[in-house]
Amino acid sequence: MGVSPKDVIRRILAENPKKTISDPSLTPAGVLLLLYPKDGEYCVLLNKRTDQVEHHKGEISFPGGSKDTTDATLLDTALRETYEEMGIRPEDVEVLGQLDDTPTSTNFLITTTVGTIPYPYDFNPSELEVAEVLEIPLPALMDDENRRDEVRIVDGDLDHVPSYVYQGHLIFGATARVISRFLELLETVPSKERPWTSRRQG
Repeated sequence: MGVSPKDVIRRILAENPKKTISDPSLTPAGVLLLLYPKDGEYCVLLNKRTDQVEHHKGEISFPGGSKDTTDATLLDTALRETYEEMGIRPEDVEVLGQLDDTPTSTNFLITTTVGTIPYPYDFNPSELEVAEVLEIPLPALMDDENRRDEVRIVDGDLDHVPSYVYQGHLIFGATARVISRFLELLETVPSKERPWTSRRQG
């Protein structure tokens, strides 16, 4: 039997505990980075937001959103918002771990939970919030041909800002930085334990 991607990712996230940011000036938000096998490759689920949403109109993002007063935790936020946006039931999400807190230029503080869902899955995207569902294979995100790096000066320091292109879509900002950090962790895994780079589902 091959190595289970879920077990490898769970281990890597456990070995690299999330870095927490405490900044009361930022609005807490929770998102899900969901992985699942499709057509022999592991995919990341993203969506393109409509022009009717309040924030980040037309941008590519993970399912998720701002913390509500009814949410006990930011995981609850991510699960609730993912159900509202994509029709994915909370009980269908298997949590694998969390990534570092990520501040955005629009004053949100994103907590990213990594998880997986069974596939195939009957997505039911919200017409109000989701313009397009994107299922991006991990190998495409790992391909240097699809990565762009911009260098900006922030507070006098050079800041490298990643972005990704896929089938005419541009993934940038906090979403791209979360993806970059996740791929960085995956690169620490020995080649023989990287089933997501093969053409076999597992």
